[in-house]
Amino acid sequence: MYSDIPAELGALVEPVVVDHGLELVDLELLKGRGPWVLRVIVDTTEGDGRVSIERCAALSREIGSLLDATDSIPNRYQLEVSSPGLDRRLAREKDFSAACGQEVSIETRRPLGGRRRFRGLLRSFEAGVARIVVDKTEFEIPFGEIGRANLIYHFSRDDFARPARA
Repeated sequence: MYSDIPAELGALVEPVVVDHGLELVDLELLKGRGPWVLRVIVDTTEGDGRVSIERCAALSREIGSLLDATDSIPNRYQLEVSSPGLDRRLAREKDFSAACGQEVSIETRRPLGGRRRFRGLLRSFEAGVARIVVDKTEFEIPFGEIGRANLIYHFSRDDFARPARA
């Protein structure tokens, strides 16, 4: 979640993202045995997910250089810069507001109503509370309790249609 971004890394990375005319959606540092993974997810200011590979590559080069120059990550790391993609991560309150009326998957930090995983229709997001309908039952999930959330993309025939020849 956007609110969980480590302050030091966020303070370094977010200005670079903004300088490229983009918004930082999420930043995640995964620590493990091998090289750590720093995953940076960016989007356009319109929130349409149309961030080209070229823009991601340019951003990756600049962020990587900055992190190396400041020695901000004390271990070998792999940097991944990407757009939100089809199964867009919902990390900010504005992401939830934009996803209303669509199917989402939410995992909470702790059990709510005896469960941590919810997949259903995001009916609304108001006053920091997501209202999701799962199997005809509505659940209210406070934003602060959400650990991870994604939009569920449903493929259609149009996704695989060949463009008409000119």
